Amino acid sequence: MEQKIRVRFAPSPTGPLHMGGVRTALFNYLFAKKNNGDFLLRIEDTDQHRYVPGAEEYIIESLKWCGLSPDEGVGIGGPYGPYRQSERKQLYFKYAEQLIKSGNAYYAFDTPEELTQLRTKAESEKKNFSYDTHTRKELKNSLTLSEKTVNEKIKNGEPWIIRFKMPENETVTEDDLIRGTVKFNTAQLDDKVLYKADGMPTYHLANVVDDHLMKITHVIRGEEWLSSMPLHILLYRALGWEENKPRFAHLPLILKPVGKGKLSKRDGDKMGFPVFPIEWNNPETKENFRGYREDGYYPEAFINMLSLLGWNAGDDQELFSLKELIEKFSLEHVGKSGARFNPEKAKWFNHQYLQKRDEKELTENLHEQLNQKNIPSGNLDRLARIVSLIKDRCTFASELWDNAFYFFEAPKEYEAKAVKKRWKKDTPYKIREITDFLRGVENWNAESMKEVFSNFITEKEWSFGQIMVPLRLSLVGSSQGVDMFLILELLGKEETIKRLETAVEKIGKQQI
Repeated sequence: MEQKIRVRFAPSPTGPLHMGGVRTALFNYLFAKKNNGDFLLRIEDTDQHRYVPGAEEYIIESLKWCGLSPDEGVGIGGPYGPYRQSERKQLYFKYAEQLIKSGNAYYAFDTPEELTQLRTKAESEKKNFSYDTHTRKELKNSLTLSEKTVNEKIKNGEPWIIRFKMPENETVTEDDLIRGTVKFNTAQLDDKVLYKADGMPTYHLANVVDDHLMKITHVIRGEEWLSSMPLHILLYRALGWEENKPRFAHLPLILKPVGKGKLSKRDGDKMGFPVFPIEWNNPETKENFRGYREDGYYPEAFINMLSLLGWNAGDDQELFSLKELIEKFSLEHVGKSGARFNPEKAKWFNHQYLQKRDEKELTENLHEQLNQKNIPSGNLDRLARIVSLIKDRCTFASELWDNAFYFFEAPKEYEAKAVKKRWKKDTPYKIREITDFLRGVENWNAESMKEVFSNFITEKEWSFGQIMVPLRLSLVGSSQGVDMFLILELLGKEETIKRLETAVEKIGKQQI
C-alpha cells in the first residue's frame, strides 16, 4: 500500500510570519492537496529564549486569512499530537540518550565563556573556531574524558549539552526534489548541539524526531535549511529510521526588489510595502509592521502573487484560484534560483482580483466609505452604476472614493495646470452657452445627450478638443474621470447646471 503524503509547516513563534514563511506554508499545502495528502501545522518553540508572546496566535491568524487550513496540528488536534514542541518535551531526551549509547552523540561540558575565548583566539589568528571533528578531541566532552569523570560531572549537576558526533570524513549524498543531487562532506560540518542545558532539544533533534513520529513523508522548506540537511539525514540513520526518512525539497529564496540578498522585514520599511501577511505589533519592542490584509490586499491576490515566486505552471498563465493552483502545482516546476519580489506586481495582482470582485460587495465598500464621511449615498442602483464605471481605475477597494468623489461632491477648487492650459478667454461664454443648451435637454441619459450635444457643438462650429476639458474641469475639478456624458447623466440636470454656473464664476476669480 502506497504511503499517504504528509507534509508539515513548522514555524517558530519568535516573531511575525514573513511572506517567505507563508510561501513555504503555501507550497506545502498545495503539494499535500494535489496528492490527496495531509497538511500539518506544528509550532517549534524549543528556543524559549527567543519566544515572542502573541507570535503563535499571529501565525494561526495569518494562515486563516490566507485560506490555508491545516488538516491537523495546533488548535485542531489530530492522532499525532501534541503539535507544540514545548508540550512534547518529555519525548526528546530518550532519543538523545539513544544517540549517546550508540556512539553517535556525546556530552560536552565546555562553558560558554570557554568557547567564547576559543572563538576570540581564533579570530585574532584570522581563523574560524568550530566545534567539529578536529577540535572536539581537545575539548571537555565525553569523547576525551573518562566515563567515571563524565558520570561525576553529571551527578554533581555540572551543566552539559549533547552534541552530534559528526563522522570524520564522509560524503553525504541526497536527491533533493528541487535541486537534484546534493553532496556534503562531513569534515566541513560542525558537531551541532542536539540537547541544551535548559532541558530542551534544539531544532535539529526535535525536528527529526517529530517528523518521524508524525509520519512526515516530504520536508518542503526554505533554502536556508539546505545546510542542515546532511545532519538531519545522519540523524535518521543514527536513530535507525533511514528507510523511512522523508524526501527533501528546498525552496529558492525570495529576493529583495533591488540589490542583492533575500527579502527582509526591513526592506518593506525602506521601500514602502508590507512583507507580512497581516499587521504585526511587537508586544516587546512596540514596533509596528504593515500587513497585506490591512493594506487592502485580497488574500486570493496575495496567495496568487506568492505562488509565482519560484514556481510556474509551465505556461503563460498568471491568475490562479486556489483550486487551480492545487491542480497545477508540482515541485518539478519550482526553480532553484532566487525569485525577485516585485511590489508593483503585487499591486497588479490585487487590481486583477478587484475586477473579479462581486460588484455588490464593491458597492457596499463605497457605501461604507461614504458613511464614514457623512455623505449621503443616495440611490443604491446609482451607486452600483458608479462602481461599475470606476472599478477598473482602482487597485484597492479603499480607492473607490478617490475615483468616485466627484459624483458626490462639487469641486472646491480647480486643477491649476489644466485651467492655465485649457481655460481660454472665450471659455466662460462657451460654458454659459452649453449651460443654456443643457437646460433644454429633456432626455437626460448619456446616449441621447452625446448625440444632441455633438449636433450642438457642430452647429456652433466649436471643436470638441476646446470644449471637453473645460467641461470636465467644471464638473469634476480636474481633467480626470470617466466618460463625460455618463458623468452628466449620473450627476443629474440640476447638479450639472449648478456646477457649470459655479465654475464660470470661481475659475474666473482663480485666474485673476
